[in-house]
Amino acid sequence: MDMSGLVSGAGGFIASAFVVAGYTMRTMIPLRIFGILTNLLLIAFSIVHHHYPVMVLHLILLPLNVYRLREMLLLVREVKKSVNSDLSMAWLKPFMTERKCKAGEILFYKHEKAEEMFYIVSGRFRLVESGIELPIGAIVGELGMLSPSNKRTQTLECLEGGIILSVTYQKVEELYVQNPEFGFYFLRLVSARLFQNLGRLEEQLASSGARASS
Repeated sequence: MDMSGLVSGAGGFIASAFVVAGYTMRTMIPLRIFGILTNLLLIAFSIVHHHYPVMVLHLILLPLNVYRLREMLLLVREVKKSVNSDLSMAWLKPFMTERKCKAGEILFYKHEKAEEMFYIVSGRFRLVESGIELPIGAIVGELGMLSPSNKRTQTLECLEGGIILSVTYQKVEELYVQNPEFGFYFLRLVSARLFQNLGRLEEQLASSGARASS
């Protein structure tokens, strides 16, 4: 076998090894990085050996892998920022579906099975049992994801027509599994929001007790 044949065989073996190694990775960010390296390797290999269909394929896949890697890195960054600032979950908006609501509509009832969370874009919404009116930009329904029974703890009613965004727990779980770092910060964020809600409830109970005693 001549030298060009040896080089070609070695290049093909290395490229195949990269592809196989990529399939063994379980989390998304390392997989995307490895995918980019594989794309670059196979582009270079195909140019040298004039395998133009392979080159075209990986020239298409390369920007897709770069885009998805950037998307996941931005997601992790936004979650970190939310944990350290206002506990907002606005970073989930790119993964959510828009829905219009009418006045008097019940989005979910207490004790029913929870499968999605909502982000309020416009309109007025109220948690019926506690009487709390939610502001624009609020996320509601996220705690049902962590509940052992996945049950709603309150009823959500639309007081004035508006728009909400919804995302299923399944989608959030996919993001969680794809990137453990995202999952860690998501748990920290939801825990912080839970303690925030408990603090508000304690303030309301203390206020109600003070009014009753007076």
